[in-house]
Amino acid sequence: MKIETTKIKGLLILQPAVFGDERGWFMESFNQQKFSAALQELNLPVPEFVQDNHSLSQKGVLRGLHYQREPFAQGKLVRVVQGKAWDVAVDIRPDSETYGEWVGVELSAENKTMFWIPEGFAHGFIALEDNTQFLYKTTNYYNKESEGAIIWNDPDLAIEWPLASVENVLVSEKDQIASPFKTQ
Repeated sequence: MKIETTKIKGLLILQPAVFGDERGWFMESFNQQKFSAALQELNLPVPEFVQDNHSLSQKGVLRGLHYQREPFAQGKLVRVVQGKAWDVAVDIRPDSETYGEWVGVELSAENKTMFWIPEGFAHGFIALEDNTQFLYKTTNYYNKESEGAIIWNDPDLAIEWPLASVENVLVSEKDQIASPFKTQ
């Protein structure tokens, strides 16, 4: 597994080792020992995962920007197993040097890239292909009363969504009325 740091401390891009031949390919999609060792090497906390989630989205579906408030904040290890998505994490830690900054990464079944998003980040993605299946491991259980959302097109965040690659953006009613970043 290859780990790439990003401009925001704690956000990591993971490239698993993939072994392939004419029959197909094999990879470890998750290995707790290797993941823990990589985080420890970077002086980052090691999470414990408690829940796995799986979603299906059609091309143009945009989900987010979602987060959970304390004491139910969630770290997420995310990946796409079918299709392709542009995935975004926004630093919402008030005392962080990178508060309000974001990182985006393309996740696809083809590139097998994973994205580690620790607690303290809002998260969202847009499906770039039909039938995009998104998997994520979380460090805490979902709690409806603790959920929060930031409007996906907030001008203060200025996220560079790849909207030219989709004809129509489909956003849930709940996400269309999410709060601006400055009110978080």
